[in-house]
Amino acid sequence: MAVYILKRLIFMLPILIGITLISFFVIHLAPGNPLTEQLGLNPNVSMGARLQLAKLYGLNKPLISQYISWIKRIATLNFGRSFTADHEPVIKEISRTIGITILINSLALIFIFIFSIPIGAISAVKQNSLFDKISTVIVFIGFAAPSFWVALLLIIFFGINLHWLPIGGITSLNYRFLSPMGKIINISKHLIMPVFVAGFGGIAGLSRYLRGNMLEVYKSEYITTARAKGLKEYIVVYKHALKNALIPFITILGLSVPGLIGGSVIIETIFDINGMGRLFYQSVLARDYPTIMGILVIGAVLTLLGNLIADVAYAIVDPRLRK
Repeated sequence: MAVYILKRLIFMLPILIGITLISFFVIHLAPGNPLTEQLGLNPNVSMGARLQLAKLYGLNKPLISQYISWIKRIATLNFGRSFTADHEPVIKEISRTIGITILINSLALIFIFIFSIPIGAISAVKQNSLFDKISTVIVFIGFAAPSFWVALLLIIFFGINLHWLPIGGITSLNYRFLSPMGKIINISKHLIMPVFVAGFGGIAGLSRYLRGNMLEVYKSEYITTARAKGLKEYIVVYKHALKNALIPFITILGLSVPGLIGGSVIIETIFDINGMGRLFYQSVLARDYPTIMGILVIGAVLTLLGNLIADVAYAIVDPRLRK
């Protein structure tokens, strides 16, 4: 197992370099640059001042030279400074926002795991039943409904009309005056809608995927053999069929990490959450290249680690991969 994990870690390095290379050149293809965003069409700024600012940011060099300089800094975990007015270190800005993004995505993964497995398994066991038909309709709604539309509906219904849940932020204005338990409850209320929106689409897809795997496993000979031995149906379903149907499900669950991280941009913007996704959106608007690349690197590392965890879990479930 240790050799398997070591190989996966070694393969992650060239993948990460490829991601950074493509991302670096793609973001520079967008129209505009930090100078146009900061100075705009201000006639009072001379051309000499613009050139001096471009030299300060290193934008006067060819793209390949800029990338080589950037990758050297990244090798020493130096993400540089933001191009915005405060010129804060990028790592400081990311560290201030990454915690809430990881929290929302982790809760969304748990949410997906808890609900998609029983929905998919019951739909397969009770194929064409009322539960299967209702879950299928809900799944199609989950596939078709954009996350921003679902978020707006939840805000209007639960936040504005019923006043059950807060519509934005991660804490209330009176948060610091609450008791420790009150603070936990307050944060939990703020997280309900973002986590639901982040996980709703994943539940829809993975539950259908597990249902298909379960129906395929039911056709296997060892399931027929288990039934012929006189085993009880719940043992056949949960010990034999479900266990084998979960093997590819684990990999798909790990591959859902990039979608969750990407979806943080929309969710955090709509719910006014000061997370890494919202910081990325603001950095793109400002053409803040160091912050954009720093967030892309962190996102790529989290995605690769998610895939690594999925591969390790896959190897634990399937002993053949350990060899």
